[in-house]
Amino acid sequence: MRIALFITCFNDTLFPSTGRAVVKLLERLGCTVEFPLEQTCCGQMHFNTGYQRECVPLVRRFVEAFAGYDAVVTPSGSCAAMVREYHGRVAEVAQDTGLAAAVAATPKVYELSEFLVDVLHVTDVGAYFPHRATYHPTCHSLRMLGVGDKPLTLLRAVRGIDLVELPAADQCCGFGGTFALKNSDTSAAMCADKVSHVLHTGAEVLCAGDNSCLMQIGGVLSRLRTRVRTLHLAEILASTEEEPAKDEPRPSDQSRPMTERVKFL
Repeated sequence: MRIALFITCFNDTLFPSTGRAVVKLLERLGCTVEFPLEQTCCGQMHFNTGYQRECVPLVRRFVEAFAGYDAVVTPSGSCAAMVREYHGRVAEVAQDTGLAAAVAATPKVYELSEFLVDVLHVTDVGAYFPHRATYHPTCHSLRMLGVGDKPLTLLRAVRGIDLVELPAADQCCGFGGTFALKNSDTSAAMCADKVSHVLHTGAEVLCAGDNSCLMQIGGVLSRLRTRVRTLHLAEILASTEEEPAKDEPRPSDQSRPMTERVKFL
């Protein structure tokens, strides 16, 4: 199976270790992974803020970059949802039948856990992660993609992990891209609730399938000096006894969170 990695501009810029983990994991499972250098933004930020026509060149570039592959895999439920749910809408807005046909012919974009469970039919990926961890299901993966408990199924099969349930797991962390900037007070309150639930688990590590949400929550965890670190699902699944996940500094460990004012509840 010829697989393309759609890294997303967010991960490429801020979390390159996640992309490396995806490649390491998939190659360990016998896949051939390629990285189309022509790829760029999927257009989600533009589309969500009302600049739908400005998305047209981005969608056109996407379909050109990923044409011919058997599948496209991404470590982002948010961007996978944008491609699957709204690229066709962008073509409609542009009234471009050629682009609409190209979008329809583009290989399906899978969020990582979907690809592992639904396509490769694997739940035990041979990972080892001897830490207490909890999982936050991000909104796009939960509500738009419907990944369900696939990430948890994968995590439960990881050797050595102490996986604890996150209270009110289905509640949003308050990131929502530009929502955190335009509605900072509401975003801060939502994130405070999420952080409170994370701390109640006693977990060492908070895991999710979207680094954008982990950056939001991780920024608050860092400012509160909680010592709870954030790690993408791919990095836990890629971890083995021989090559454990590295405890590398992440952007949320070194910078202020998206929301400036947080009332911890």
